Amino acid sequence: MPRLSEFYGIAVYMYFADHNPPHFHAIYAEHEAVIRIDDGTVIAGDLPRTATRIIEQWRKLHQLPGGTQERRLDTVATRSKPTPTTTIPSCNPNAYTVDVKRT
Repeated sequence: MPRLSEFYGIAVYMYFADHNPPHFHAIYAEHEAVIRIDDGTVIAGDLPRTATRIIEQWRKLHQLPGGTQERRLDTVATRSKPTPTTTIPSCNPNAYTVDVKRT
């Protein structure tokens, strides 16, 4: 299972050719949850409240505008070839910035 991301002790994984609806797995310590990509609904399992909020922010941060995220990740999940109308924007590492204020 490929690890998509890891932060604050939370690991995010996604199986290829996994069952519908398109989802990812979030693991934090002994907790694991299966979360829908499109709306963030927890399908199975549970996470502590703080980890759930962090995962929701991560999910929203990595969504593409216009609903293309679900189509793109659904294509990956079912291992079908992308349609010619599927567009994936280029990855810009400077697209997201985080302001950290120290007191």
